[in-house]
Amino acid sequence: MTSQQHTKDLIKKVRRIELKTRGLSDHIFSGEYHSAFKGRGMAFSEVREYVPGDEVRSIDWNVTARTGHPYVKVFDEERELTVMLMADVSASGDFGTENQLKRELITEACATIAFSAIQNNDKVGLILFSDRVELFIPPKKGRGHILRIVRELLEFRPIGKGTAVADALKYLNNVIKKRAIAFLISDLMDEGYEDALKIANRRHDLVVLRTTDPREQEMPSMGLVLFKNPETGEERWVNTSSRRIRHHYRAAALKHQARTRDALRRAGVDHAVISTREGYVKPLMNLFRQRD
Repeated sequence: MTSQQHTKDLIKKVRRIELKTRGLSDHIFSGEYHSAFKGRGMAFSEVREYVPGDEVRSIDWNVTARTGHPYVKVFDEERELTVMLMADVSASGDFGTENQLKRELITEACATIAFSAIQNNDKVGLILFSDRVELFIPPKKGRGHILRIVRELLEFRPIGKGTAVADALKYLNNVIKKRAIAFLISDLMDEGYEDALKIANRRHDLVVLRTTDPREQEMPSMGLVLFKNPETGEERWVNTSSRRIRHHYRAAALKHQARTRDALRRAGVDHAVISTREGYVKPLMNLFRQRD
């Protein structure tokens, strides 16, 4: 394929992603996104006397005690927020047995969030990571900037194959000083990242979307099959007809799932599971509504 043809194909792919995900963000996500996140970026403005209907949690107890009358804190929404997309581009993203690969799922979810964010006049940045940080695009506004992010998500070829979640979160904390909304989108095929989750969630508003595929939990009976770990390159012949092996496979998957869920819960991180079978729309909508 010539470089000119490759560029044309890439433009078509970017346009297709834009049409699909921008439509979703226009009709569904922009309002949900605004409700879920806009109230989080608040700057203190003043105090005023309490009036019936004010939320009890907004009462300024210090001023109330000093004056003998109830006063509430008034906040103004900050004009803009910073949204950081942290996309896992490790080799396990090239797996998918249903409607799409996990990498394609990540690309569409990122694009939808990005278009929702710029409708609210927020800045969007991107971190691509594997077992290292592969690419950083600083936060900016505008359609052209979002299309560059989509292009990188579609086209980028990482150097690393593994997954280092903790390193990506540490990098986020180093490069983004102002509090941001950070979406970490990964299958979390990694360990030892719990402390990094806690620290990142204290500094930023961290949301995790864990990608999965049905075949990562259920092994079909297909006889003798050569399995390859895309992140380590390790190969192994497996007798998938064995009920005992299929049971062990499922048990290991459920253990990883439970360990991941516990790590996110202990870190106080909002999260959802997005699948190559069911997609990301419903889980993301539910997550936004829970935060509203």
